[in-house]
Amino acid sequence: MRPESQPKILPGWAIATIVGVGVLLVASIAATVWMFLNHWVRDLTATAPAVGTTIIAPEESKAALALPDLPEGTDESAATAYLAAQPTAYWLTPEIDPVSEIGARMTNLLNEARTQGRALAIVVYGLPERDCSAGLSAGGLDDAAYAEWTQIIGDALHSAPDIQKTVILEPDSLALAPECGNLADRTTQLRDAIARLASTNTWIYVDGGHSTWLPASQMAELINGIGMNDVIRGFATNVSNYNDTALEFDYAHQLSGLTGGLHAIVDTSRNGAGSNGEWCNPPGRLIGAPGGTYGDDVVDTNLWIKPPGESDGTCNGGPVAGAWWPQSAVELTRNVTLP
Repeated sequence: MRPESQPKILPGWAIATIVGVGVLLVASIAATVWMFLNHWVRDLTATAPAVGTTIIAPEESKAALALPDLPEGTDESAATAYLAAQPTAYWLTPEIDPVSEIGARMTNLLNEARTQGRALAIVVYGLPERDCSAGLSAGGLDDAAYAEWTQIIGDALHSAPDIQKTVILEPDSLALAPECGNLADRTTQLRDAIARLASTNTWIYVDGGHSTWLPASQMAELINGIGMNDVIRGFATNVSNYNDTALEFDYAHQLSGLTGGLHAIVDTSRNGAGSNGEWCNPPGRLIGAPGGTYGDDVVDTNLWIKPPGESDGTCNGGPVAGAWWPQSAVELTRNVTLP
């Protein structure tokens, strides 16, 4: 056989290169398939809040923190202990959890959710000029700090795709905006916050007011104005209020029909006796149905969002907004058999 007709043999370095490229290609394809399957599996396990959902009872709730300072054997201690054990949303505020500490707080809350084998519900409540800058819950951050604060919260939510996370975003922010005269700023702030908080298995509900506040048509216009209906799960109603659950369900259905089918969460933490028309520490109220009791095709479920026993503000004998008020805890639980 003539030399030029003999089969050509590739040098060793070329064979090694081809093999190496092949290995890398196979590894890349495998990694891509794994990422796809992992994302697919996570999406399958990401379920929205529903009847039967149980959220954590935060170890750092105002009730839990107040309990050691209350005399044992008193009505105040018994009512506080009972409320501390109930599944309730945790309110993130910059006054308690500033930028420098919010990351650690989120880590603790997510760890509690894993330990308790429950979902997590948080209220993000720190936007600039909160409560019109003059209300009983006035406060919040400036725009730059709010962006940083919510980004840290969002990063923590993103790190825990295995946990169902309900986010109640800035109660009262939309319903108050016409009165505060800051609708354009509110819309931008909320839109940007939603973008930072959105992540796998995170269900965001914006402010939906309540059934005796703004008409459904006006409230729907405010929600639609954010322009994020394809990102959020829906809206929360009756937050920190006392309206009857059935009224809120009816209102939620009206809002849903005007917002392209958005879903709702209803706060039932303090509506066991309905409303007497007052919103700030009204007397004679009771705790409502536990979270996860009710729901339908629009209302995902009810939750305890406003922690019973925390003051609405300095009215009807209450301390500052958000402070633990043992006497209120006793009144709200007077229909409960306490240990």
